[in-house]
Amino acid sequence: MSNKRIALTTGDDDGIGFEVTAKALHKLGPQKGVQFFLWRNDNASAKYLKLIDQKFKRIVVDDLEEALKVEGNYLVDICSDQSPAHWVEATAKACMKKQLDGMATAPLSKTLIKDAGLKDLGHTDILKRLSKTKTVHMGFAGSEFNVVLATGHLAISQVSKHISFSTIAEALLNADLLRKSLPTSKRSKPIGVLGLNPHSGEQGMIGGEELMVFPNLAAFAKEKKIPYEGPLVPDAAFFKENWKKYSVYLCLYHDQGLIPFKMIHGQDSGVHISLGIPFVRTSVDHGTAKDIFGKNKANPNSMIDAIRWSINLTRQQA
Repeated sequence: MSNKRIALTTGDDDGIGFEVTAKALHKLGPQKGVQFFLWRNDNASAKYLKLIDQKFKRIVVDDLEEALKVEGNYLVDICSDQSPAHWVEATAKACMKKQLDGMATAPLSKTLIKDAGLKDLGHTDILKRLSKTKTVHMGFAGSEFNVVLATGHLAISQVSKHISFSTIAEALLNADLLRKSLPTSKRSKPIGVLGLNPHSGEQGMIGGEELMVFPNLAAFAKEKKIPYEGPLVPDAAFFKENWKKYSVYLCLYHDQGLIPFKMIHGQDSGVHISLGIPFVRTSVDHGTAKDIFGKNKANPNSMIDAIRWSINLTRQQA
């Protein structure tokens, strides 16, 4: 059986991406049946390269084309003068061509993407554009619970306009993809779908979105054989006693899901998973943290989790 080939992009040159990736690789060490491809710039810290070399046989190349020719038990180090935004593009294209099996990404600033000449707002938009995928949902896997966002980076004033049966049904399908990737004990639990309004609308007395969506959603979930419960009351859904009741929480807007997720898991753990694209992409669940760049303070736990999830998901797709 051939190795799973997973690319690691390290993000902004002046962010913590390379630090957390190097620390994660040192912690994980070589993985059976996996070949890593590491994107970084030529100013990457020699200290962290030495950390990687304690565990891996590393071979340095200039670009992805050369990297893909490397066989054997090597970590392929792509020392590139391209923008990190273009690393993501090149990796996604290689995943589409089945030259790579998946990718795990460190944080990439929107400013850097713009400076690279791209119009995309983030990783997700780059991946949507290249894969020609209409709908991609952000999933977040944590040690205590998992979250999928039905809508993305929308202003609060715009959220209600985007809540419809079709929007939530598409999100439920992708939440089910995450559910099916979970361990058996968790996979058997239903997906908990949150309401939008306080008290989930109180039967239309506090907003009508729930009445518009959920009656049809129940029939849709039954047809697709997706176990689900909802609408859950948003201010009670994340009580600790509820964490084990659901495989995934499907939340209707960004902060509804990410405030509780980050409150419980912190900014240095948890994994972001792109749901809906035709290849595996995982990511850290934190930003570039440029304020601690070069200070050796960055916690690698989220990148460790992102790499582990990337390996497991690519193996599940075999």
